[in-house]
Amino acid sequence: MMLLAVLTSVLVLLVFVVLAVALVKISNELAAIGGTPTSFLAKLRLGLRAIERETAHLKPQATQLNQGLGQIAAGLKAVDAYLVGTIAAARKQGA
Repeated sequence: MMLLAVLTSVLVLLVFVVLAVALVKISNELAAIGGTPTSFLAKLRLGLRAIERETAHLKPQATQLNQGLGQIAAGLKAVDAYLVGTIAAARKQGA
């Protein structure tokens, strides 16, 4: 009975040691990704900030473009209605 208790204690201790080693390795990998100002995550953040600055002027232009395209769509619907009427009149005339 005493032997089983000692073996169980040793195995539990071994599990905790393996868990601690794994957590240290994971922590080191995460530190390499985003822990310093020269890390990949910091570089990505700077790149995204630069893209945001470079494209900030696009939002007002896109809004203006969408309004213009909406007006064009309305005009094309009117042309479509006119052409449908013209085709119907031409068919009546031809029949």
